[in-house]
Amino acid sequence: DEAQLKKEGVYQTFESLTQHTEIPGCSLCMGNQARVKDNATVVSTSTRNFPNRLGDNADVYLSSAEVAAIAAKLGHIPTVAEYLSAMQDIEPASDDIYQYLNFDQISQYQKSVGHIALDTILKE
Repeated sequence: DEAQLKKEGVYQTFESLTQHTEIPGCSLCMGNQARVKDNATVVSTSTRNFPNRLGDNADVYLSSAEVAAIAAKLGHIPTVAEYLSAMQDIEPASDDIYQYLNFDQISQYQKSVGHIALDTILKE
């Protein structure tokens, strides 16, 4: 969630490391994102890819969030050794990093959609 990433300062870190960052969400899954330059090489955390989806003749590599972050920092897809080294730095903070966002328990979320009855949502 973009708001949570900005609150934690993570989103700004990614913006400083890379030339382009998409807003977190389903736009990439839906294919609604901005396209990359022709012939670009891209590391994406999207769940799917097919030829020319993100850009004409673009080389798109699907990865985990961890690999994408390491690639953004290094400027290239990490080797196995680079990945394992970076993950050693990440591991001590894993309890803070890997948190499930319980949207039903976030006050801002509750205010915006908490009044909608579940049966109303299920009918749509």
